[in-house]
Amino acid sequence: MASSFRSAQFLIESRINDAANGDADALFELGIAYSSGTDGVEVNLIEAHKWFNLAALAGNDRGHECRAEVSEDMTAREIAEAQRQARAWMMENTRRAA
Repeated sequence: MASSFRSAQFLIESRINDAANGDADALFELGIAYSSGTDGVEVNLIEAHKWFNLAALAGNDRGHECRAEVSEDMTAREIAEAQRQARAWMMENTRRAA
């Protein structure tokens, strides 16, 4: 179990670092990880929506599609929270890049 956790933690950390450097594919892969539980990542639709939304904004066409798919299983409140988190992430990473 600990190995699975370390694998999930490494996946998330490495993809977040790439995403913070503008990698749209990394944003999309984070959405996939959170929507499907890839490599031991716990499924979290709010996180998945957030990352798909950021991927879509970065130009990843599949991000649009996947964001729409996960939103079908979310409440309006969950979608609003995902959008809030996406805006916060963009603000934080825009400041860091400047």
